[in-house]
Amino acid sequence: MSDLATSETPVLDLLERMTVDSVATSTLDARSIALVRLAALVASDAPAVSYALNLAVDAEIGLDADDVRGVLAAIAPIAGSSRVAAATGRIAMALEVAIEVASAGVDDEPSAMN
Repeated sequence: MSDLATSETPVLDLLERMTVDSVATSTLDARSIALVRLAALVASDAPAVSYALNLAVDAEIGLDADDVRGVLAAIAPIAGSSRVAAATGRIAMALEVAIEVASAGVDDEPSAMN
């Protein structure tokens, strides 16, 4: 039986393997891959959770809000203004959730003062 069949998160595990394989196969550097993936998310009308997962990795490699704005501006003539506007809203939702999760994690940690 495969690891995916016995995993508690088989779909996430599959997505992780696909991502690792695509990065290993690509001739692009990590920054370029992140920018291209962001453009692909917009083009595919991805949900907010997809942006959240990708933007977390993007932040780790040094992409910032200016990079995201740059991608959105560059692809707007091709993807269309409505798709870019929808993506902007989904990115904002993803960031709000990330902030809430981070805040909850800080609030739940025991205080060193106690």
